[in-house]
Parts: sequence; C-alpha cells; structure tokens
Amino acid sequence: MFRMGTSVAVAGASGYAGGELLRLLAGHPHFEVVAATAHTHAGQPVTELHPQLVTYCDLAFSDTTVEVLGSAELVFLALPHGASAALVAELPPAVKVVDLGADFRLADAGAWQRYYGGPHAGTWPYGLPELPGRRAEIAASDRVANTGCYAAAISLALAPLIAAGLVEAEDVVVVAASGTSGAGRSAKLGLLGSEVMADLSAYKVGAHQHVPEILQATGARTLSLTPVLAPMARGILATVTARPSLPGLTTDQVRGALRQAYADEPFVHLLPDGRQPHTAATLGSNSVQLQAELDANSGRVIVTSALDNLGKGAAGQAVQNANLMLGLDETTGLSADGVAP
Repeated sequence: MFRMGTSVAVAGASGYAGGELLRLLAGHPHFEVVAATAHTHAGQPVTELHPQLVTYCDLAFSDTTVEVLGSAELVFLALPHGASAALVAELPPAVKVVDLGADFRLADAGAWQRYYGGPHAGTWPYGLPELPGRRAEIAASDRVANTGCYAAAISLALAPLIAAGLVEAEDVVVVAASGTSGAGRSAKLGLLGSEVMADLSAYKVGAHQHVPEILQATGARTLSLTPVLAPMARGILATVTARPSLPGLTTDQVRGALRQAYADEPFVHLLPDGRQPHTAATLGSNSVQLQAELDANSGRVIVTSALDNLGKGAAGQAVQNANLMLGLDETTGLSADGVAP
C-alpha cells in the first residue's frame, strides 16, 4: 500500500492540514507513512475522517504519543499552537521534525508572550525557502519551523521590496481574505456553512498572531493586518501595500524586483502584466501567484498574493522543507499546478 522510503509520522492527522499532508505523502516517492496520530480519534480509520484518502484504507489513527512518533525518522507536527514543544522535548534527537505550529517560529520571546502566551519554547530555522539564506539553513537542519499561512502569502509579496530598498519598512498595511479551513476543523458556530455563505467578516483585527512572524521574516517594522473570513473552503488572497522609498518609483521597478527575487523559484510566480492572482488557480498546489501595481491616487505600492492556505501555506510548504532537510529535490511530491474547476 505505502511506498518504501523514509519513515514518516504525522501528528494531528485528523485536521485539515494533517489530511492534506497525508494526501501529499501518499504520492511522495521517498516517504513511507508509518503512523497518523489524532488523540481524540485514536483507533478510528483514517478514511472515516478523510474519505478522499483511499490510499490509507487500512490505516487507523494512533494516539499522539512520543513512542508512536519516535518510531519514525521524520515527524510532521500539525498540532495547535503551543502543543508541539512538550512532544519535541521527548523525541529522540535523531528524529527530523517539521512543526506546522507556531511554537518555534519567533526569535523574540516577548512577541511570543504577547501573541500566544505561555513560555517561549525557542527558535528553529524558519521554513520559507524562497527568502534569502533560508534554503541552505533549512537543508542543514534537523528541526524546522514551518511558516504560517498568512505569513507565507504576505512575506513573499513584501520581503524582496524591502530588501531592494523600494518600499518603506514602516506603515505596511495588509488586508487578506482566507478560506474557512484556516480556522481548523473544530466545530465553531461562526464556521457553519449557513453562517459563512454570502458573508464576509473581519476577525482578530489589530492582533493577529502572524504579525510578529511577518515582521521578523520581511524586515518590516510596523504592519497592520486585517484578516477577513471568506465564504470558501481554502485559499488566501492578500493585498499588501507600502509607501515607496524612492521618488518616481515605477511599476516596472517593483515588478523587476519581484521577478529577480523569484526568477529561479519553482513555486512563486509573478503573473504577466494585467493579470491578477486568483485563489482558485492555486488550489491543490504549492504555488504562490503575485502581481504588483502602483496606486494611481496614493502612489503606494500594491502587491497582491494568492496561495492555497493548506498547500504553500501549510502542508505543501512542510513537504518542501522536509525534502530540503533530506537532501531531495525540493519539488519532489509537489505540484506547481492547481486544480480546476
């Protein structure tokens, strides 16, 4: 049933990100899934919660224990924020870990306290390979902190422009819409279909936990993020705006900086002039679509960014990081092409 290779365990496999990890791993030529854990669903067949994953028809969820996870060579942690650190502390040092939670993303313990609370567990290499210097750091590491979904969409749009000195690091403003899967699989009144359909609503306004992560990743100093819940299952569309730092800055200069930054990147695509990113075009893929314009009235730089929050924003990014950690081509088991309609 499973392909032989590096043994892999997925913790939190009953959730949306965990299920997407299992889907990607089923098609990966070098990974063998030996355990899928889900504490409250232990003993249930994987296909009871993920009927689309017929590859795993003979696999049941295990309890999330150090013994189960420690039997694998590579562990993906798709757990709630704050739940990874205690498990990691007990895992054998030889086990490679990609944490999809926030536990090890932030270098600033004070920022962790303000946005997440509880003790700061430490800092691992940050798992967004397209940022300068990150790819080599990830490849040399046994423990990697996967980026957050909003952070991936926004950082890839913003970081090259700050690095090139084209926009100010102050007064970055972002409005970003996300599908409901970004809130996880737990039953919540505000995520019911009849509540979400034909509706848009902002949430965590002025205090979203990805803000310090984005500041850390991009070099921005101040950032206002307004997340919006959109009536779709998956996807993120971010509109990132910043003040130009050069007089007479042109759209061609902005697009040129993005083109130069991502010319050799398999998963980040600057669209042709006049085309805007679509979330639907990224579904099921590990791709990011970008476009840049100058606002005709304010002169601010606008970069729009779209990705699949469960793909490049979570599970796809995690597999890309794991590929690098194991010395594989980072595109192995991943697609740059989305699914439509």
